[in-house]
Amino acid sequence: MTNHPPRTALSVNVNKVALVRNTRHLDIPNVARAAQLCLAAGAQGITVHPRPDGRHIRPGDVHTLAALLKDWPEREFNIEGNPTQNLMDFIRSVRPSQATFVPDSEDQFTSDHGWSFPADAERLAPLVAECRGLGVRVSLFMDAVPGQMAAARAVGADRVELYTEPYAAAWGTPQQDEQLQCYAAAAQAALDAGLGVNAGHDLNQHNLAAFVARVPGLLEVSIGHAFVADALELGYAGAVHAYQQCIDAGMAGRGS
Repeated sequence: MTNHPPRTALSVNVNKVALVRNTRHLDIPNVARAAQLCLAAGAQGITVHPRPDGRHIRPGDVHTLAALLKDWPEREFNIEGNPTQNLMDFIRSVRPSQATFVPDSEDQFTSDHGWSFPADAERLAPLVAECRGLGVRVSLFMDAVPGQMAAARAVGADRVELYTEPYAAAWGTPQQDEQLQCYAAAAQAALDAGLGVNAGHDLNQHNLAAFVARVPGLLEVSIGHAFVADALELGYAGAVHAYQQCIDAGMAGRGS
């Protein structure tokens, strides 16, 4: 019997929906409605990254989305953030499917690097243990460095989320294949260490299929900025379908 790898799941990050809403004193666009439409169209999960400054996702959004996801028990709620800032209060309160630890500073424009070991091990280990004690899966946001993966597992993480901006920046350049090889090696090192593999940051309709095809064991991609930009043209459901087609194309291309 042939063992088929699990299909890569699509988790839609709705931060940018909240960012647009926050430009006016109105609940338009509605974050929960956006999430509901994405789930109805087949997205396997919803991601939020509530930053301390509340520039996009606000505390109320986290709780509203947690309540919404209870109506979709087979889908996942992923909350990202720095566990040394505001993340743990949300984890303790709503107990999402997954907590993704990201080493952002409080005023950081966007995520731009992963955790580093052994430097971050001591402060992460008890927070990872607390999440797992709450029944919450933990993923660590990591650069594509194969030698760091065993250390991520050693602090108790269940998964890593590979930071994919370097790959996205190399798309369409002579460095594209080199970057893909780097991510494939990092993912294999994670698998060898007993970790699941997620990925996210600047993945889009152009570069997603090739990434899914080449990176082994890819369980989940989290896509927000490009997804919301595409949804402005295609609608939420149309954007979900477009990204699922990219994932299907990547799955079909594995091993080819």
